[in-house]
Amino acid sequence: MATPLTASRLVAALRAEGCAVHEVGGWRTNNRNHKGAWGPVNGVMIHHTVTGPGTDVVRLIYDGHGTLPGPLATGCITKDGVVHLTGNGRANHAGGGDRDVLNAVIGESYGAYPPPTREHDGSAGAVDGNARFYGWECENRGDGKDPWPPAQYTAMVKATAAICRAHGWSHKSAIGHLEWSDWKVDPRGFDMADFRRDVAAALALPAGLWEGEDPMPQYVNLGIGKRYQLAPGAWDSIEFTTEWTDETRDHATGGSVFARGPARFSGTVSLQLDGLPAGAVVQARMSEYQGDEHHMDHPIHEIIGTGGDSFAVVPITKRLPSGRRMRVRLLNQAAVPVTVVNAVLTVLVWKEA
Repeated sequence: MATPLTASRLVAALRAEGCAVHEVGGWRTNNRNHKGAWGPVNGVMIHHTVTGPGTDVVRLIYDGHGTLPGPLATGCITKDGVVHLTGNGRANHAGGGDRDVLNAVIGESYGAYPPPTREHDGSAGAVDGNARFYGWECENRGDGKDPWPPAQYTAMVKATAAICRAHGWSHKSAIGHLEWSDWKVDPRGFDMADFRRDVAAALALPAGLWEGEDPMPQYVNLGIGKRYQLAPGAWDSIEFTTEWTDETRDHATGGSVFARGPARFSGTVSLQLDGLPAGAVVQARMSEYQGDEHHMDHPIHEIIGTGGDSFAVVPITKRLPSGRRMRVRLLNQAAVPVTVVNAVLTVLVWKEA
């Protein structure tokens, strides 16, 4: 537990970490402290704004809206990587959440993820997160497709590391809203365990030295050689035959992989399916392998049939630990065979030490 940073200390911490800071006029006295306690503070919570380019998103986070008065967070981090400070104190961002999650954050005592949340704002066992967490509202539609530009993501990591460093916290004091409330899905488009690893990498260096991903990623562009059928009810890997390098051939499993750990990747898989009945579903998964052992799946998309050709562009973003390989698999949940007409994977891969 900690006493909240003063406005001046927060600004100093952010600038020392290398953040571009914009102090919105009046932010130092903009808060909801009259509605309840602000502090002791225990962590930083990450959100997405659910806004598009036509919204004055900074003003929205500062003022709030008709059903939820502002400030809606400590700050708003826009697509250009600027940290706009919008509130100093209690803000309407976290709402109610799970006490088990709060205790895990206080103790920094969990593994890759906090314990599953079973509470939300207004539920019987909920605790007030607005009193306990700084909040970053990060500009994004929140549909899982809107990208997170490198400048913005880097600013999000740095801004979170700045607060953690100032309080002497580790990366485990940072959580996503979806890890606090079982009603919430934000932030969408990246994994919070990956985000915390980046915060840990920033904290392992002197303030201001972490600069994010290697600016020179490897470009991977793969496709299939010919159309093929997906049988009903069975998982089937996409066998990419237009290969980038031999690194895409997984000799252990005999299938095609598009990334080997340790690495981070971000890109899309474009799919064209024929014969998927209207309303029927084909699931897409990223599947991790270690050697010839299937380790885990990461849900990424459901393609819903239209009765004719069905198309989908599926965003894929993840970090792979050392020794892991990533493949794309499909599950045909229809009662009839479905034809994969085309599949194209385009990703950028950043190799890690």
